[in-house]
Amino acid sequence: MPTRFRYASKPMAALIAAPLALALSACGGEEADVTTDASGPIDPIAAPEGTSWTDTVTVSEEGGYVLGNPDAPLKLVEYASHTCGACAAFAMQGKPELKQEYISTGTVSIEQREVFLNTFDVVLAAMIQCGPPERVHALSDEVWGNLGQVMNGVQQNGEAIQAAGNLPMEQRFVRMAELAGFIDFFAARGLSADEARTCLSDAAAIEDMVKGADALAQEDEVTATPTFFINGSRVDGPQWSSVEPALQNAGARPAE
Repeated sequence: MPTRFRYASKPMAALIAAPLALALSACGGEEADVTTDASGPIDPIAAPEGTSWTDTVTVSEEGGYVLGNPDAPLKLVEYASHTCGACAAFAMQGKPELKQEYISTGTVSIEQREVFLNTFDVVLAAMIQCGPPERVHALSDEVWGNLGQVMNGVQQNGEAIQAAGNLPMEQRFVRMAELAGFIDFFAARGLSADEARTCLSDAAAIEDMVKGADALAQEDEVTATPTFFINGSRVDGPQWSSVEPALQNAGARPAE
């Protein structure tokens, strides 16, 4: 069964000290508000010539990564953790259909926002966001689709990774990524080891990322992952079986 967590802002030191067991926890979303009723179906919106909405990624004003039409009338926001099994399930079971049937029409976009449950979320997010925005959703899906493999190195090298938490910030995340095997995992997917080490050694940027993500999650009262919103209204459930009806209720229709 998915577990729920009580979300709170975590200072960097607390994230470093997070128990390794958290890295493999699955965190289910809470049921809450329903989305706004639609006045009727929304007509498809064509992508600019030579482009596809399913390949379009932009950065929102809040710092999230938006896949799809940035001006889509239905804006789906997902708060997710990269070490969350329930988030991985959505990425594998729901996101392909979301992209093919809804994001492709230009009427729906999905904005990915980070929730940090533990230090490994921080390391993974820093690597995923290292480079152009176009890579973020693809790399996130690679992590979720291979979550067991990604976290295997964490379990095998737990003591050494904990010890790496005592290193200076500029070395800490690099060493943790090396020990966990994250450097090699991302290198096989287009993020070079040099790129990864450069991003992971930028302690100021990582701290800003964590603070920004924590502020957004607290503002939206996110207490579980994944949590979804459509145009600011909380979706009643964390699975695709809850998200799709909410989108349709708001006016989305599958691609023809």
